[in-house]
Amino acid sequence: MKVAGRNRWLSWLLAALLLAALAAAAVLSAGAPRASAATNLPTATNLPAATSVSAATSISAIADALRESPVYVDPAASAQLSKADADDLAKKIEDADKPLFVAVLPADFPTQNLFTELRTATGITGLYAVRLGDRFDAKADASVLPRTAVQNLVTSVQGEAAATQLDDFTERALTNMGGSAPTGWDTGDSGSGVSSTGLITVGALLVAGGAGAYTLVRRTRRRKDEEQRAALEKLRVVVDEDITAFGEELDRLDFQPGEPGADDAMRTDYEHALDGYEKAKRYMAQAQKPEDVRAVTEALEDGRFSLAKLAARREARPLPERRAPCFFDPRHGPSVADATWTPSGGAPRQVPVCAADQARLADGHDPMIREVDTDSGRRPYWDAGPAYGPWAGGYFGGGILPGLLIGTMLGGMMATPTYASDYGSGYGDFGAGGYEGGDVSGADFDPGDYSGGFGGGGDFGGGGDFGGGF
Repeated sequence: MKVAGRNRWLSWLLAALLLAALAAAAVLSAGAPRASAATNLPTATNLPAATSVSAATSISAIADALRESPVYVDPAASAQLSKADADDLAKKIEDADKPLFVAVLPADFPTQNLFTELRTATGITGLYAVRLGDRFDAKADASVLPRTAVQNLVTSVQGEAAATQLDDFTERALTNMGGSAPTGWDTGDSGSGVSSTGLITVGALLVAGGAGAYTLVRRTRRRKDEEQRAALEKLRVVVDEDITAFGEELDRLDFQPGEPGADDAMRTDYEHALDGYEKAKRYMAQAQKPEDVRAVTEALEDGRFSLAKLAARREARPLPERRAPCFFDPRHGPSVADATWTPSGGAPRQVPVCAADQARLADGHDPMIREVDTDSGRRPYWDAGPAYGPWAGGYFGGGILPGLLIGTMLGGMMATPTYASDYGSGYGDFGAGGYEGGDVSGADFDPGDYSGGFGGGGDFGGGGDFGGGF
C-alpha cells in the first residue's frame, strides 16, 4: 500500500508539473517574437566547441562566448591556434568539468585592466588564461587557484608556441584547480526566438526532472568516486615505497629482544616500530580514498621515531627529541634541526631536515628531495598534485604543515574550499571563503585576485597597465 500511495503521489506531481509547463508555454510564446540586440550574438547551437565572435571584439562579446564555451579564439588571432587545436582544448576542459576559461587574442588587443574587466563581464568564478600575441598570462579567483599556484603555472609555460603552451597550461591547471564547470557550457538553447513547441518540450523535460536530477546526482557522485580512486592508485605507489623502505630498515636493524644488553625500554621501542609497520600495511590495504592515507603515514612516522629511540638506547646516547620527519623526504627519518629553504617562486621558511640534508644545505648543495611520477615527469611531492596532502599531513600533522607548504603547488591547492571535500581537512588554516569555481558570482569577487598588469610570468604586482615592460 505504501508503494502504491507513493506512485499515485508521483503521478499527481508529474501531472502538475506538465500543466505548469504548458501554461508557461502559452504565456511565454505570446511574447516570443520580441527580440533584442543580444540576439545578434552567437548562440549555443551555432557555436563550435571553441567560439569566435567578431573581428572587432569587445570584452562583453568575449565574455558572452566564454559563458557558452571554455575556449575563445578571436578571428584576428586565428593564426595562433587552429580550429582543431581549439576544439580539442575545449573538449579537454569540458571533460575535466573545471571552470577554466581560455582566450586567444591579437597582439594589439587593449590590456588595460584586461583580466578585471573580463572577469566582471563573464561573472563566473574561475581561472582565466589569455594568450595575447606571443605573450601569455593567467589569473584566477583565490577559491579556484591561489595566486602563487597561478604564477607557478604561468611561469612553467612561458616561451612555448601557442598550441603547446595552452595545452600544457591547461593540463597542469586542470590537475590542480578546484571547482566545477559552469552550467552554461551544457545548455542547448535553440536561438533567439521562443517557440511554443520548444517550451512544451521543456515542459516534458520538467516532468522527467525528478528522475533526471536523481540520475545527475548519482553520475556526479560516481565521477567523484572514480577521481578519488584514480588519485588513490597514483598515491598507492608512493605509499608502498614508504612502507617497503621502513620494512627494509627493520630488516637491517639486527635487533633481537633477547640479546645481551636488551632491556624492557628497548623491547618496547622495537614492538612499537613493528606495530607501526603492521598498521601501515593494514591501513593501506583498507584505504578507499586519498584522505585514508593519512593514517598510513602517521603510523610510519610513529614507527620511525620508535626506531630512532631504540638506536639511541643501544648506543647509550640521549634520547632524541620528538620532531617531524625530514621535510625533503620523510623516509630520511626524524629531523634533527630546522633549516631555511625557499621554494621556487615562494618565500623563505624554516623546514625540518635530517642530518644529511642539513649538511648538504650548509655546503650549498641541493637536498635529497622526494620526487614522484606525474604527467609532466618526475616532480617534488609538493608539486605533484592535491592527493599528496593527506600523505604529507600524516607525516607532518595539521599544525606544522601550513607553514611548510604555503607557496608550493600543493599548499595552493589546499587553500581551495573544494579541497577538503575531495581530500579531507584538518591540515591547518588553509581555508579560503567565497564562491566555488563555476559559480555565477557576477562582480562579487576580490579585485586583488585579478589586479596587476598583463604579462610578467604571473607577476601580480604593479599597476593596471601592460606589465613586464612590454
